Amino acid sequence: MFCGTRLEGVLRGKIRRDGANSAKEIARLVSGSKYAPQVQLVMLQGFAMAGFNVVDAHWLFKTLEIPVLIVARRFPVMDGIREALLTKVRGGKRKWSPIKSLGEMDACEKVFIQRVGLGFEEARAVLRSTTIYGHIPEPLRHAHLIAGGIATGQSRGRT
Repeated sequence: MFCGTRLEGVLRGKIRRDGANSAKEIARLVSGSKYAPQVQLVMLQGFAMAGFNVVDAHWLFKTLEIPVLIVARRFPVMDGIREALLTKVRGGKRKWSPIKSLGEMDACEKVFIQRVGLGFEEARAVLRSTTIYGHIPEPLRHAHLIAGGIATGQSRGRT
């Protein structure tokens, strides 16, 4: 949980690798936290977690009534993602639907974004105000470092 570029707190939950519970877990964590009244945006690094546990950003926006901003360092190869989901991942067709509903990623600053509940210029302002080092916003950079430390015992220092 961040206030601008300042880390205010950490929430921890559990999702299944290639599962289907990421959006529900994010909603549970945010709405059940002491920070809930102040949360103004959910920022994600990519539209999937733990492999192909796809976050349904539209559902998350409707449930929390908070905008969702998805940030990616590189433009994803959507044909490859679709092919992998439809041929190799259990429930892949169901998981492809929320990704497809987001539409193409837009170049913004030095990253690519998808957004639900906020306009392009609002998203640009968020990126500008939260990105200090490199191209990734501080909330995502910190989350990546924390997750790496928990998962492997130490962070790699790359986001």
